[in-house]
Amino acid sequence: MLTIKQVIAREWQAFWLATGFLSRIPMLARINYSDRLMNQCAVYFPLVGLMLGAMYAGLYLALSEAWSPLTCLILVTGFHLWITCAFHEDGLADSVDAFGGGSSPGGKLRIMKDSRIGTYGTVALIAALALKVTLLGESGTIWLALLLSPMVARLTPLLIMGCLPYVTDPDKSKSKPVADSFDRNRLLYAGLSTAVMTMLLTKFHVGILLWSIVATLGVALVWGLYVRKQLGGYTGDALGASVVFGELVLLLGLASLE
Repeated sequence: MLTIKQVIAREWQAFWLATGFLSRIPMLARINYSDRLMNQCAVYFPLVGLMLGAMYAGLYLALSEAWSPLTCLILVTGFHLWITCAFHEDGLADSVDAFGGGSSPGGKLRIMKDSRIGTYGTVALIAALALKVTLLGESGTIWLALLLSPMVARLTPLLIMGCLPYVTDPDKSKSKPVADSFDRNRLLYAGLSTAVMTMLLTKFHVGILLWSIVATLGVALVWGLYVRKQLGGYTGDALGASVVFGELVLLLGLASLE
């Protein structure tokens, strides 16, 4: 049985492993890597999203001293694509290419693994980025939308992982250790902590909390069912796409609520 000190050390490593998995941010901990630790790190995806959101909000506030909101949002979006290696956007493009061009589950999976981007993926990526910048600009409090949306959206793939089987070539997948034997109990912890942080960040704005729940559950349900119909389960690319969709749906609500 692990001691409290060992549990804290393990969770500390899991957090920084999640940070390194989702971004370019240097890991400020020595990681005793294992597939089990990689699996456990998924619970910290929303917290990593909050850290990224704090960077986006801070950068926006600093840039807004010199430039217009639109210019600042484009620059922040560019920084987001760099700091995350366009990880989730790549998943969106690959998923749309696969579902638009594949005629069978096997064919769709092959297209997903193709590093080239097609017409479907290009159009989806441009539309998603344009819509994101537009919705952020229409939010009543732009810095809050930048802070909140990365955290809430990164809960969506955890819901999909908790409900669907993983389908892809395990020897060629970066996401396999995260997805393998996903612990649903940790999903509960992630959901509760995300809800609490949302309430604190919005000063107990019930409308934003409810819309965050609707956006997260709605995207997980609709996208999850679609992915299951197309592939029989989820892939890492499908999880990445769910983050992009989760952000967009959340921002749609924030643009009308604030």
